Amino acid sequence: MKKLIYFLIVVVLGTTAYAQTYNTFEPSKTQFMIRGYGHTGFEYMDSGDETESTFLGAAFAPIFLYKHSDRLMFEAELEFVLEGNELETGLEYADVMYVLNRNMTVRAGKFLLPFGTFMERLHPAWINRLPTRPLGFGHDGIAPSSGIGVELRGAFNLGGPTLNYSVYTTNGPRLKDGSLEPEEAGMLQFQNYEDNNLAKAYGGRLGLLPFSDSSTEIGFSAYSTSGAGEEDSEYEDIGAFLYALDFSFVKQISEIGGVVDVKAQYNSSNVDTATYIELEDGIAEEYSFDNQSNSFYGQLSYRPTMASSDFVKKLEFVGRYSDFNAPEGAEWEEKSVQYAFGLNYWLSWRSVVKLSYQTTETEGGHDSDGITNTDGLFLHWAIGF
Repeated sequence: MKKLIYFLIVVVLGTTAYAQTYNTFEPSKTQFMIRGYGHTGFEYMDSGDETESTFLGAAFAPIFLYKHSDRLMFEAELEFVLEGNELETGLEYADVMYVLNRNMTVRAGKFLLPFGTFMERLHPAWINRLPTRPLGFGHDGIAPSSGIGVELRGAFNLGGPTLNYSVYTTNGPRLKDGSLEPEEAGMLQFQNYEDNNLAKAYGGRLGLLPFSDSSTEIGFSAYSTSGAGEEDSEYEDIGAFLYALDFSFVKQISEIGGVVDVKAQYNSSNVDTATYIELEDGIAEEYSFDNQSNSFYGQLSYRPTMASSDFVKKLEFVGRYSDFNAPEGAEWEEKSVQYAFGLNYWLSWRSVVKLSYQTTETEGGHDSDGITNTDGLFLHWAIGF
């Protein structure tokens, strides 16, 4: 009997100790969250010789956020797009972040590059005020969008004004030498998952918010590499230097009864001169050109947030100008100017229906040596979640 009582005491005490040790019910510091956005719509394009009219398949971009602790975090964005009767998938970014202190955060992996502000902050469909991107961004653009590497970023309060910064190194861009696509010789390809030589790209951005209300930001970005060509090729030491200037102003102005939003960015690309090969009537000929490109966009939007009508409050008027200039003498020589105008209706702060008209005049380019005028009508619905 004594042994039985002793056994029961041990079991009870052991169970109590176990409960005290493992069942403290303390909340976990780890957190997991899914965010993202999606969009769909209708487009009508008329270039004179060709007309296209199509409903767009839905695009879905989930964003995964994981907080391991107050200092260690992970983020990733996938992209699923129905395009050309196929489902295209992509990894926009996936990186791990560690907070060193209140002024410094380091991240590594694939991340959006702070080259200006459009690609890093404004390109998602529910944030971009128009259905299309400005000239110079995206496919065949001159502004790098993402890279694989490591970055240090942060901000400092200057007693009213704020200074934010970023410095990074990534796998460098690849120079297209024309061996696979002769019409793109001299272009930089920024989606470089594995580096093709020993040279890396180095870049950074400084942003100044001069006023205490953070309504205005002025930024300068730079991106360079000492070699973009394939290792052990004649293009191995062809370097490149790119820079960008950006401006942002967002403020509610009572005199005009609403919020004014101004965005602008200038991009410049300078690639070392190289000699390329082109075929003329089956005969190989050498040529070179001054490989300098630039692009610019300026955008103004106004939302009458102080109007008495709830319907009017949800309207937004948008106008954008952009241009793109590719180097003279290149197979992809181009001069383009684009005007876009839009009327948006905000169903909520993160869901918007966009109706816009866009006209583009292009001289040169991949498909034409003359001047092409293209008009487009867009109706898009985007939602962030």
